[in-house]
Amino acid sequence: MIAIIDDVTYDLSKGFDLSIPLSSGIKNPRAWYIDPPIIEPVQMGDWVGSVKKGASTNFNNITFNPHAHGTHTECLGHITTDFYSINDCLKTFLFPAQLISIRPQIINNDAVITVEQLSKALDVTLKNRTSKKALIIRTLPNDQDKKTKNYSHTNPPYLLEETATFIKNLGIEHLLIDLPSIDREKDEGKLLAHKAFWHVKDTKNLNNDARFYATITEFIFVSDDIEDGHYLLNLQITSLVNDASLSKPILYKKM
Repeated sequence: MIAIIDDVTYDLSKGFDLSIPLSSGIKNPRAWYIDPPIIEPVQMGDWVGSVKKGASTNFNNITFNPHAHGTHTECLGHITTDFYSINDCLKTFLFPAQLISIRPQIINNDAVITVEQLSKALDVTLKNRTSKKALIIRTLPNDQDKKTKNYSHTNPPYLLEETATFIKNLGIEHLLIDLPSIDREKDEGKLLAHKAFWHVKDTKNLNNDARFYATITEFIFVSDDIEDGHYLLNLQITSLVNDASLSKPILYKKM
């Protein structure tokens, strides 16, 4: 199977899944100081929703937080007083995308991604805007423990505010990264990179040019066997009325 978008042909026979599956227990990645997700059978009196325990079906409850427990896609409703749902903000799902790998730079004991690093990896400037609608950032080193790590109290790498502004000004509408947040873990609630990317100046009274259509996807994992380069992104979400949803980003190669 193939797809032709903007005169570029993509191979749909094999996709690269960037999502981390949600699982019950401590092997699931997490952040923001909360317990692991729980997937367990419903219990109603003596009845337990498990075939192993005599039920006709497996019938589980799932307790999780989309921001803290794995790959998720969020809209600007994540930081606004008024409610906005990712299910309403994300209306198209296929985007030309570029994957880049960056080793965050140490500045003042923090690991950060700078404008200089990003512009070098993309080979663009603000005068040479990218035609890509989505940007995927793989941070280095790309350890396998990203798929199981508890990030709480670890001060993970993040984007500087000016880096998020640079990405927004390049015309990137969908940003994906293999970290629990594009902002510093403990930033006194400033969320400077989120605000810059969505162009939100006031979270209570949104400016007319706030980017309702733009999304941020965090907690992805990009395997080492996926080369940096240009792809087609299929950004899949659940039909969840919330600021964020578990998601399944899939990359397809150019032919």
